[in-house]
Amino acid sequence: MKLTTSIVRILVGILFIVSGLVKANDPLGLAYKMEEFFEVWVAALTASTSALSQTFTSLIHFFQPHALTLSVVMITLEIVAGVALIMGWRRKFILGLLLLLILFFTFLTGYAYTSGKFKNCGCFGDCLPITPYASFIKDVVLLLAILFLLFNQKHIQPLASRNVRWAVVTFSLLGTLLLQWYVLNYLPLVDCLPFKKSANIAEGMKINPSAIPDSFAIRFVYKKGGKQFEFSPESLPADLETYEYVDRTDKLIRKGNAEPAIKGFALTDGNNNDSTAMVLAQPLAVLYFIDGQKGIEQKAKETFAVIYNTALQKGLPIYVVTNGLEQVAKAFYLPDFPKASFFKIDYTAFKTAARTNPTIYLLNKGTIVDKWSGRQVTKAVASIQAAQP
Repeated sequence: MKLTTSIVRILVGILFIVSGLVKANDPLGLAYKMEEFFEVWVAALTASTSALSQTFTSLIHFFQPHALTLSVVMITLEIVAGVALIMGWRRKFILGLLLLLILFFTFLTGYAYTSGKFKNCGCFGDCLPITPYASFIKDVVLLLAILFLLFNQKHIQPLASRNVRWAVVTFSLLGTLLLQWYVLNYLPLVDCLPFKKSANIAEGMKINPSAIPDSFAIRFVYKKGGKQFEFSPESLPADLETYEYVDRTDKLIRKGNAEPAIKGFALTDGNNNDSTAMVLAQPLAVLYFIDGQKGIEQKAKETFAVIYNTALQKGLPIYVVTNGLEQVAKAFYLPDFPKASFFKIDYTAFKTAARTNPTIYLLNKGTIVDKWSGRQVTKAVASIQAAQP
């Protein structure tokens, strides 16, 4: 039993560490997934007549603005708890924490699977996407494994001295927080999004020819004797004339994957004129993504001025892409930037394209040559100056 407990303990610890590290590469992605869950829950609670729906709705509204903080805390707990379990540090406390985490994760993945409203629960980030069903089964297995460890915790022995255990756990805590701070300010270390370097945006907006489309089955709904009946075209009853027609539905029987990797990337001006094709056709172009909904700091304006002047010196067009065109137009005194073009974009596409605020792209006929966060303006300037079409 001691050997079995040790194996299970190490496997559970490693899985939590890997799961946390994959998400720590892009904590903003998990925050967006949390916001998606919050929106779905609020919609469901709003339609509910339960007396507790208002209470839960208020609770969700409280957490919504803090999705990123929740993401960072959740990721940190996963990694540190996994490390602590392997090291045998405070086993009772850590096993209790892991039980709470896995119960919460099992609820989330179970909801994602049963509701059918999520294609990816975000449990392993964008680098290791898995279906809600697979994630739910994984969490159920983990739940059983953690319960097994709880009942056999006497067999969990420390791997090192007390001081070493403290040092390893403390290092994992600080390292996890430092990693998340870095990627939130300097973009993910490993870019698994469709807007990664060398990706062509125009190609990403196309559906793969080998993709499998959704498969639907036609169903006819009829009424007879106060009851409703559903028939396929092949199973219509011989006495159909005795039924009253109600409706025809297309029932999804197999979900396909016929969706482009990049969705909603349309650049439009204040008059809703679409300039996407024009921008993606440029031999070289600079895109400056900035969130217009969260307030524009003076530093972002200064960064744009540097990038703007660099692009002009190089003779390159520069485009500001935002989810809040009016706010950006007010914040940026437009006569100071007469050569810049300002475009609005769907917020979902914006969130996927810009993991820092601001984010700078260098494009070559729609292909992302390189990308930088606003904190990497020196690197961006050097690369733009050296760029060749």
